[in-house]
Amino acid sequence: MPSLTLKNLPDPLLRDLRKAAERDRRSLTQEIIHLLDAALRGGVGRPAFRGADVEAQLAAWRKLAGKWDSDVDAPTEAGRLMGRRTPGRKVAF
Repeated sequence: MPSLTLKNLPDPLLRDLRKAAERDRRSLTQEIIHLLDAALRGGVGRPAFRGADVEAQLAAWRKLAGKWDSDVDAPTEAGRLMGRRTPGRKVAF
């Protein structure tokens, strides 16, 4: 299998890549391959939503909307909403 060497990576980027790899329980190489694949394929293969992410997003929406009403449970609704987001868009909490 071919390999690639990355040179002159800025320290903050490397630090963020390492944090992402640890968070997603991947090696640094696996995380970089995953991110490149997702970027080139428009978000295909994004990781499943983790419970803490869902709860944090719901809390942010509740704060903005004042009250949250849904006919389905919170993880299902959050998955629907987050699945329709534009890939790569940041959300401030």
